[in-house]
Amino acid sequence: MGRSVIGIAANEIEDAGAKLYHLPISYTPYGYVKAVQNSGGLPLILPVGSPDLAKEYITQIDKLILAGGQNVSPALYGEEIQVEEASLSKERDQFELALIKEAIKQKKPIFAVCRGLQLVNVALGGSLYQDISHLNQNAIKHMQAPISREIPTHLIRTETGSILRKIYGEETKVNSFHFQSVKSLAKELSVTALSEDGVIEGVESNNSGLVFLGVQWHPDFAYDHLEQEMAIFRYVVEEL
Repeated sequence: MGRSVIGIAANEIEDAGAKLYHLPISYTPYGYVKAVQNSGGLPLILPVGSPDLAKEYITQIDKLILAGGQNVSPALYGEEIQVEEASLSKERDQFELALIKEAIKQKKPIFAVCRGLQLVNVALGGSLYQDISHLNQNAIKHMQAPISREIPTHLIRTETGSILRKIYGEETKVNSFHFQSVKSLAKELSVTALSEDGVIEGVESNNSGLVFLGVQWHPDFAYDHLEQEMAIFRYVVEEL
């Protein structure tokens, strides 16, 4: 058999800064690409485009990765914007929603990180806390910057029998770069990891017709520092 082709949904930025002559660029964080390559997979970058392209893209891949980035538009789950920090991309939302729909239709596994987890939950009928403080006023700090990206900063506990228990054990520490989180969980998903303050950190499918694994932390930030984060990419490429 050949290498598994892993489609990684890309992001966009209008101004890439002085080093790149302030060009608008399509990009994918380095960690996804290298971790997939190091796991024996063949990464294929899927740039933001028309939702009409989703079928063709998904047909060409074996599995889909949805990365972090902008917040999911609250309009997608019936709310107005409630936080000043919200950074949104309607084009990315619509393109990735089409990728999700088509991946499910074609029975292609999905691995989602941070925003990706949140978007799949919304795509399946769930909702989000626009700020974790709306869930818990005493929440631990989930946006760890300026602490280095690979350093784990808070505890998670995994559910017995879950994929995440197999990879991470009963409990471990992970990094954290988000201020939004899952509120109402879609009925086709189950919680398989929680932080110590009750934030949903890991989600898996409970529907045999949907192969899905989502995490709220960033394995792509720490794949080359922590074995557990490299292990989840190996699982995605080899087993998911």
